[in-house]
Amino acid sequence: MKVKKVQLYKTVYTPDELPQTPYNEVAFVGRSNVGKSSLLNAVANNFKLAKVSSQPGKTRSINFYLVNDRFFLVDLPGYGFAKVPLKEQQRWRELIESYLKGRDRLKGVFLLVDSKVGPTEKDLQMKEWLDFFGIPYTVVATKVDRLKASQRRNLEERIKKALGGGDFKVIPFSAKTREGREALLREIFNYIES
Repeated sequence: MKVKKVQLYKTVYTPDELPQTPYNEVAFVGRSNVGKSSLLNAVANNFKLAKVSSQPGKTRSINFYLVNDRFFLVDLPGYGFAKVPLKEQQRWRELIESYLKGRDRLKGVFLLVDSKVGPTEKDLQMKEWLDFFGIPYTVVATKVDRLKASQRRNLEERIKKALGGGDFKVIPFSAKTREGREALLREIFNYIES
């Protein structure tokens, strides 16, 4: 299946604004500056879809993108960015948790990890949270174009170890070179059809 049409459906700032729709969803979550907007733009083949900023912490809402009039890609706010006031960080956390815990149509989550930085403590917390609530997920190692060949070796193994192990996939991805785009699309459609 191909991505033919993607449009912003709704922007949500509070849990009570979350839409009830008949469409299945996959969500994207990760720390600020992990490359989430660039990834979504690459998946959608539209580099103006999600705003890309050099300043982390710009996504302050949950953005629902309707794909092919059939399902949603859901962009969650980035976590772990220190320059955002604590009150705002708390609001984001509550918004993310409300979304993840309360969506009947959520089929899977893509946990984005910076391949160069490796999983952070916050990434590990998110992974443990997804495990606890039984939400299926796939880890996407972003920005792999920045890695040297030696850093590419055992990338999946290192990420799995840093995240405490488990039975989950790791997809190496680069928005710049488009590496991993097809594998990511396959995984998105697998979740949506499940």
